[in-house]
Amino acid sequence: MFFRAHPLVPIFEPMPRFNPFSLQAQISRMFVEGQSFFATTRVQDWLREHQQDPSEYDILFREEPAPPGSGLVKQVRVELQRKDGHSIAEWLQLELDQLS
Repeated sequence: MFFRAHPLVPIFEPMPRFNPFSLQAQISRMFVEGQSFFATTRVQDWLREHQQDPSEYDILFREEPAPPGSGLVKQVRVELQRKDGHSIAEWLQLELDQLS
């Protein structure tokens, strides 16, 4: 026997679990622990791991409220901008924004 949800009842997708090893979480911890000096180097290393040339990108950091359950008050979002004016690759942006 199959059960069907009522059409007026919204179906909620579970929130993604917080991954403390994601780049965003690592950068946020660096800022909280006073090691923000090394954040740019960490992002450059991450770009090299993804076969990208870090010298082609400007790296910006933006503070925003942390997601619930992360154990942080605020998180630091990494933004990349290409120096040549082109948009960054969609797959690279998705990898960068990944929190889980």
